[in-house]
Amino acid sequence: MHVGIDATNWSNKRGFGRFTRELVSALAERDSGIRYTLFFDQPPAGSLPDSVEFVSVSTHRTMRQTVVSGKSRNLRYLWQMAQAVHRVKPDAFFFPSSWSYFPLISRVPCVICIHDAIPERFSKDVFPRPVNRFMWHAKGVLARLQASRVMTISQTSAGEIVQHLGVPADRIDLVTEGPGEAFQPNTDSQQLCRTLEKYGLSEKHDLLVYLGGMNRHKNVQTLLQAMQHVVAEAPNTHLVIIGDVTDEGFWTDANRLQAMVADCPILKEHAHFTGYLPDREAAKLLNAAKALVFPSLAEGFGLPAVEAMACGTPVLSSDRGSLPEVVGDAGLYFNPEDVEDMAAQILGFLRDEGLQTRLSRLALERSGNFTWARAAELAESSFRRSLKKVRVDKFRG
Repeated sequence: MHVGIDATNWSNKRGFGRFTRELVSALAERDSGIRYTLFFDQPPAGSLPDSVEFVSVSTHRTMRQTVVSGKSRNLRYLWQMAQAVHRVKPDAFFFPSSWSYFPLISRVPCVICIHDAIPERFSKDVFPRPVNRFMWHAKGVLARLQASRVMTISQTSAGEIVQHLGVPADRIDLVTEGPGEAFQPNTDSQQLCRTLEKYGLSEKHDLLVYLGGMNRHKNVQTLLQAMQHVVAEAPNTHLVIIGDVTDEGFWTDANRLQAMVADCPILKEHAHFTGYLPDREAAKLLNAAKALVFPSLAEGFGLPAVEAMACGTPVLSSDRGSLPEVVGDAGLYFNPEDVEDMAAQILGFLRDEGLQTRLSRLALERSGNFTWARAAELAESSFRRSLKKVRVDKFRG
């Protein structure tokens, strides 16, 4: 079996870029009789897995350049990518994210990963301009019509895709996600101390970490409001916010969040933005932290929670979306729209060392349920189902 894969978001720093890179790497390690060809819209940067082939299409403007410029891909781009796939003639084609979908001009079976229904549920936050909302909706309808199978990353997302996008449940295949190699327990206290010092902190502080995007549905503003209550009662507490503060073509809350911190004396002293960090640096901060705080209003999976758990770091989590499904009994939950409830859960956790120890152990144990190797195994099952459907349709014809 030969599977083509859209790799136009390979270098993207957001979740679907990571999903593409990690899943492809895990697929390449399997000896299951499937050959993979990646399709790029620019020469790939960095190394690729040895066993995969790739095609680089010379488009006028890449997917990333288009998004950063605030424009849409033109017909020439879409035609060039579709032609490249048609020339190679894979047995099936995989889009790791519907975000970068382009229409295929052949009847090749198509598997599309829809990570969540957040753009539909929070459309005005994700796409503030009506034209962007319309284009996303139009692209999504076409993608779902062309998809032989729809892949997603949690039971929660599957339910929302059925409810909000109208995809039949029997066309949806579940995969999972997992932590990268950098996310593991680190007992090198000197190394962790040096990492804290970079951000004006020390091991004497009670450190909380937020890791993720700055989009409005991530609800970081409410976390900052809760931190003011936390610091009032536990002045040794500091919050480190790890995440890209540039918009990269996506509408985010980063400027407003930074202004909120700058205008509040308590937050200015106790909340610290790091910007985007490589995995190894983020993992060190997670290891130095008491907990990851994840206040999101919606998640399709919640990979930062798994990354924290893989470090043995407890998760103080919103009770929304997929987070209870992923975190399970390895965390504490709060209402993400209730500042006082969020602050109370954080303070209760900080005051209970026994609870911290227990949740740390449970977090590390639970993280073992999530691996990219398992994701690759499930993804291959989806690819084979897509091919099986085509064979059944031909037989019926």
